[in-house]
Amino acid sequence: MVRKKLLNPQRVRRIEGSFAFIEHRFLRNGFWIEMTHHEILLYLFLVLVADAQGLSCYGYDKLLSMLKFSVDEYVAAGNGLIQKDLIAFDGTLFQVLSLPEHPERRLETPLTSRGDAAGLGQILAGILGGKP
Repeated sequence: MVRKKLLNPQRVRRIEGSFAFIEHRFLRNGFWIEMTHHEILLYLFLVLVADAQGLSCYGYDKLLSMLKFSVDEYVAAGNGLIQKDLIAFDGTLFQVLSLPEHPERRLETPLTSRGDAAGLGQILAGILGGKP
């Protein structure tokens, strides 16, 4: 067993003010391994910027800029997280969801809050006035 000791006692991490968290079972139960690197980056970003209920209203332009994603990478990552039941998105608002029991790929089409079949690409195309 590795004996732990502080490497820099003057810089011990402390939780002050607001903070984000990810359940340890995100790693332990295999969610991490089932995700692409773009999905991981988008998920971690949404966890960091979300409020206590997991809500975030960052716009796609800000997300693309901060994450250095192309539109296609963003759409693929967002749809992947929706299909994995890790986030919900209604075209404006993201919600980081509580973790499902186990990671799984859903085969059905992601749904918007309106209940229509629509993926992130369709929602983004609607916002931008283009076609999916």
